[in-house]
Amino acid sequence: MSERTFLTVPEHVAIIMDGNGRWAKQRGLPRTMGHRKGVDAVRETVRAAGDVGIKYLTLFAFSSENWRRPETEVSDLLGLLKAFIRRDLAELHRQNVRVKVIGDRYSLKSDILNLLVDAEETTKSNTALTLVIAFNYGSRDEIARAMVSLAHDVEAGRLRAQDISPALINARLDTAGIPDPDLIIRTSGEERLSNFLLWQAAYSEFIFVPEYWPDFSRDIFYSALETFASRDRRFGGLVAQTAAAVGT
Repeated sequence: MSERTFLTVPEHVAIIMDGNGRWAKQRGLPRTMGHRKGVDAVRETVRAAGDVGIKYLTLFAFSSENWRRPETEVSDLLGLLKAFIRRDLAELHRQNVRVKVIGDRYSLKSDILNLLVDAEETTKSNTALTLVIAFNYGSRDEIARAMVSLAHDVEAGRLRAQDISPALINARLDTAGIPDPDLIIRTSGEERLSNFLLWQAAYSEFIFVPEYWPDFSRDIFYSALETFASRDRRFGGLVAQTAAAVGT
């Protein structure tokens, strides 16, 4: 295990876990093997984040657009998520990790929804790392649902349209109560957000790494954190602001 000390550690890191299929293709393996190997990278990344004092780790596990993939691949992805929760929930709980799920829950089948809710309920009082799982998540859908919620309040007379503010919108998003990500990492060399945390990423730092997600290691993660620590974050102002100083 790598031991490193960072001048600053981001409070919230979000990761777009990309490249499972291409990882498998390079090796002449079925895409499902890439997804299975990616689960190992998830476990290592969660441990690494907790070890350096990151408070929130958001992982883009399954997008609302992923339903368009072949049925067999979707079924395998859902199976992997179920297996991860069933196998790893007890260990996450022992590590004082809180699980939070974001995304549209209303169209999910009861078996997967019940597992997600159980993971949240089991770990809701934990106080170390918060693991945010973005499942059936799309940022435009999230923002639209927030707007509908506000519109209902306006129609009912509970809210005036002119009083709608960024803070009110933020409070209706799936991420309400979670700080915006300081750092967003995307693997596989692609450089786009892919409908992920569009509202929350307003002042995030971005780091794109060439490795596919199954090859994402503690060392790659820590190198990204070192790069983040060197960034000059001004949030539109002239004076640099940084995350809280944390040592390992």
